[in-house]
Amino acid sequence: MAKAVALAITGISIALLVIYGADAAVGADNPDHQGFLDMDHKTRGLGLGGPAMVLPIIAFFIARNDSSKGLGGMIIISGILIIIGAVTVIGMADLSEAQETSRNPFMETAPLLIVGAIQLGLGALKIKKS
Repeated sequence: MAKAVALAITGISIALLVIYGADAAVGADNPDHQGFLDMDHKTRGLGLGGPAMVLPIIAFFIARNDSSKGLGGMIIISGILIIIGAVTVIGMADLSEAQETSRNPFMETAPLLIVGAIQLGLGALKIKKS
C-alpha cells in the first residue's frame, strides 16, 4: 500500500514538472512570462515547482522499507527534470541585466540544484536497496 502511494505521488511530481516546463517554455516568448496556464513565474514556481520538489522526497520516506526499483527510477527522473530546469534558467539568464541589478542567476537556482541532487541520491539509494 505504501509503495503504491509513493509511486502515485512521485508520478504526480513528474507530471507537475512536465507541466511547469511546458508552461515556462510557452511563456518564454511572452514579455510578462505567462504561459498557457496564465500564471506569472512566481505563482508557477510555488504552485507547480514547490510540490514537485517535495513530493518525491516524501515518497521515498513513505516507502523506505519497501523495495522498488521503479520508484527509485521515478525519483531519479524527477531529480533530473529539476536539474534540467535549473540549468536552463542559468543558461537563459541575461548576464547584462544580472550585472545591472546585482542578481546572481546561479545563486538563485542553487537550491534547485541541491534539491535535484538530493532526489538523485535518494533515487539511487532506493534502487541500490531494491
